[in-house]
Amino acid sequence: DNLFAFDPEQLAVLVDPKNIPLLKTFGGLQGIARGLHADIINGLYSSELITTPITLADLSQPQIQSQSQSQSQKISTSPLQPVQTNHSTGANSTSSKAKGFVSRSAIFGTNVLPPAKVKSIFELMWMAMKDKTLILLAVAAIISLGVGIYDDVDIPEVDAMGNTIPGVKWVEGVAIMVAIIIVVSVGSANDYQKEKQFRKLNAKKEDRFVKATREKNTLLISVHDIQVGDVLHLEPGDIVAADGIFIEGHNLRCDESAATGESDALKPTTATTENKNPGTQHKSLPDPFIISGSKVLEGVCTYLVTSVGVHSYYGRTMMALRTDAETTPLQEKLNHLAETIAKLGSAAGLLMLVVLLIRYFVKWRYGVPSPASAIVQGIMNILIVVVTIVVVAVPEGLPLAVTLALAYATQRMLKDNNLVRVLAACETMGNATTVCSDKTGTLTQNKMSVVAGTFGSSFRFIKEVPPNRKDLHPIIAVGQKAPRQILNLLNQGIAVNSSAFESLDDNGSKVLVGNKTETALLAFSHEIGSEDIEALRSRWEIEQLFPFSSDRKAMATVIKIPHPTKTGKFIYRAHVKGAPEILVDKCSTIITLQDSQYAFSEHDYDVKSRKLNTEDMTRVVHIIQSYASRSLRTIGIAYRDFEQWPPSGENVLSSASSSSSSSSNIGEEIEVSYDEIVRENGLTLLGVVGIEDPLRPGVTEAVKACQRAGVFVRMVTGDNMMTAKSIAKQCGIYTQGGIVMEGPVFRNLPPSEMDAILPRLQVLARSSPQDKQILVGRLKELGDIVAVTGDGTNDGPALKLADVGFSMGISGTEVAKEASSIILMDDNFSSIVRAIMWGRCVNDAVKKFLEFQLTVNVTAVILTFVSSVVSDSQDSVLTAVQLLWVNLIMDTLAALALATDPPTEELLLRGPESRSSPLITFKMWKMIIGQAIFQVIVTIVMLYSDIFSYDPKSGILQTLVFNTFVFCQIFNEINCRSIDDSLNIFHNIIANKFFMFIFVFCVACQAIIVNFGGAAFQVTRIGGVEWAISIVIGLLSIPIGVIIRLIPDHI
Repeated sequence: DNLFAFDPEQLAVLVDPKNIPLLKTFGGLQGIARGLHADIINGLYSSELITTPITLADLSQPQIQSQSQSQSQKISTSPLQPVQTNHSTGANSTSSKAKGFVSRSAIFGTNVLPPAKVKSIFELMWMAMKDKTLILLAVAAIISLGVGIYDDVDIPEVDAMGNTIPGVKWVEGVAIMVAIIIVVSVGSANDYQKEKQFRKLNAKKEDRFVKATREKNTLLISVHDIQVGDVLHLEPGDIVAADGIFIEGHNLRCDESAATGESDALKPTTATTENKNPGTQHKSLPDPFIISGSKVLEGVCTYLVTSVGVHSYYGRTMMALRTDAETTPLQEKLNHLAETIAKLGSAAGLLMLVVLLIRYFVKWRYGVPSPASAIVQGIMNILIVVVTIVVVAVPEGLPLAVTLALAYATQRMLKDNNLVRVLAACETMGNATTVCSDKTGTLTQNKMSVVAGTFGSSFRFIKEVPPNRKDLHPIIAVGQKAPRQILNLLNQGIAVNSSAFESLDDNGSKVLVGNKTETALLAFSHEIGSEDIEALRSRWEIEQLFPFSSDRKAMATVIKIPHPTKTGKFIYRAHVKGAPEILVDKCSTIITLQDSQYAFSEHDYDVKSRKLNTEDMTRVVHIIQSYASRSLRTIGIAYRDFEQWPPSGENVLSSASSSSSSSSNIGEEIEVSYDEIVRENGLTLLGVVGIEDPLRPGVTEAVKACQRAGVFVRMVTGDNMMTAKSIAKQCGIYTQGGIVMEGPVFRNLPPSEMDAILPRLQVLARSSPQDKQILVGRLKELGDIVAVTGDGTNDGPALKLADVGFSMGISGTEVAKEASSIILMDDNFSSIVRAIMWGRCVNDAVKKFLEFQLTVNVTAVILTFVSSVVSDSQDSVLTAVQLLWVNLIMDTLAALALATDPPTEELLLRGPESRSSPLITFKMWKMIIGQAIFQVIVTIVMLYSDIFSYDPKSGILQTLVFNTFVFCQIFNEINCRSIDDSLNIFHNIIANKFFMFIFVFCVACQAIIVNFGGAAFQVTRIGGVEWAISIVIGLLSIPIGVIIRLIPDHI
């Protein structure tokens, strides 16, 4: 039974579409909270036991209203504070897991999407069977099986000695069917395993933590454990995990574009906010709804969760995104090849049918055969030969070669930290022409730390001091060298003006959690001797927060502190940090560090300052540029004291309505404009620090490898131009003659100018996800094959638009992973290089096998045609079972051997292929036709000349021809290891253990067949001379291959 006033559908329609009248009908925030048995101050209790049901009718009763009103009064005395209590991620958070909310999760569900409908192994097999090559094979197998059974039953054969040969012509049809089953099974199993791996990754990686209030404490809970009725906290950069209703907060702005498609940043407010003053910054209608999947741009807040899982906006969007994959470019090329081979095979069969029928009927001039059954028998023999030539023309091993190449590559790529979600990405990545990479976490380690800084304009410190620089202090000595008052003020500012906090990891050790820049500052504060962060934060009352805003590039916190010299009085100190180039312009004074001024201090925070002059300004600007040129992220730190708060009546807004507001209003929040803090450039500059995000090891080499491979690497980042340019130069991305441009400038370029600068655009700084999308779109229109990296929800469109989308396995959101085709498990750019190598390796493996297989097919078709036409009894030189061994078993093994050649660095020494490049290149056709001519000539000479003095119908000659033909294929397999003009076909051959084993295995099997195959294979045991002839002629394939490679492609 539902003990709550709502069901999930009722709450879902609140948010989509946003329905304020319905919210009022439900009694506003308080009505929703009461209907959900939720506490918007203390949060949910894991020990909750709900016994009294509540209905919608109960919410409208007068006494409920009064209770809500009293609750509202309580709330108004509890303004939002930074997180201060009982942070935990490990064992402590498990106490609040879903097991304590049985009745709640039974009605509203959990915040986990049901797994995507997983295709069973049999469904995957059925899909694989729709491959055109397999359909062609299946038709050939059925015809071959039918004709083979008829031939074995009705037309018994005898060998050269007159012995009856056992009927084994049905074997080919059965063997082809077995091959089809193997192909379908291997391919389906690989697909099934790949999807299983992806689901496992998502389940593990998406179990991120969010900040919640439960049982009066603020703690971290798993995103999967969020319940309807939870009170969650939001901070800048957070991706909203569940739908809900705004409770209280400061300056919250959300970007809902990733969720709703609307590009405007929306400002959620309490449901009762009315737009009574059109001139204020509340210019839109009140929007109390928090949409899951949206991103917090600035501000902080708490909100009440109303929908989770499939009932949330994000959940419904994700469910709608689940679509079936399209066919890959390689599949399309292979389908086209299968159709072409089917047409050519049918044409060869038709030609043979015509030739043999003419020849058959010409014999009638000597008399019509009798009885009539003899005529039927003769025509059936002709049809059997025709079917044989069609079957021979079909490359039976091709589907298996492709399947094995992709299966092997995807499994090995996983070891190289690439989880391939879309098989097309394997081959496409091999031919990528440009990579648009993020900076943070992909090119860099995303492990930030303060490595340099300046207090005032003269006290400079650095992580490692060069021996010749006496003016610099090591960071570890800052705590002893700098005046204590300055350190106190700095530590106070870093502690209160931050949304990062301390937590416990799984081992119970303290770790810093939050924005990487803020955790770097907190770590620096600790390093220079700060008190405990939580102790500092709990000491002063926060009056107002100004969370980081991308517009003002700064954040501020105003605290109320006792007046240092007047007992019982208070002052209000605003701590500000942000982009130093902007902050410095807002300062009129700067701290001084002369020891004499600190000899007699009145109190612990008695920091001395002086007027900021032109010389100081020049020096500080030079320091900022110096840090930026060393790829450091620069942060300016300043402060300002006020005698009262709000400082004046100007620029002051009240986010609450007048006294007539209803009980669902959460107290009155005085909102002072940020402009009031920086009015008249009244800030005092404390200093500037440089934060380093070091490059990942091997990134520079990886970028060079990409460039050698003909892949243009671009860096797309939100950092300022100077930092972006510096890091791009370190990586090797930015080179002389390259263009660095800011996102806003780029997006406003006319198409003609954009196309003109794109070939030289190497760095896009201060860019948004929309800029990335525009960049990808234009590059694709210009014919590039584009790979893109992304980790955020709003990177989804660019990842989807790109030919290959790389999402981050560690830092990536679920939307980014869902939109991507390859997941970088280690978030490392170097893994992209491995993906390029594997992509080229897969393409090469398929081409190598095609070269090998088509040589066999062309030779076999010509030999079958010639020998059947020449023979009085229309017998082929190669029997059905012999062809089966060469065409199916050997080809399957060759597919495995050639598909498992590991990628080498040489693959990166050539450029990518274009989209329209043919599957079989001119170099490959040269080798196929050249080897086929050699093998056909050798076989015809052996058969129809008296070079070896054997009886043309003797079993020894037939066996010698078969043995020579097989050894030509075995040695040609080595030849096919190289599909370009490289003469060293033995390069790296020892590294491929599969190849070595299969080569030896095929030779051993051929020896067994010739010596013990007897009647089944229609062979006779041969002597040493014949073996030597077979091997030497087969070995000639290798020098013939060298000669063919020396023939120029262009005359």
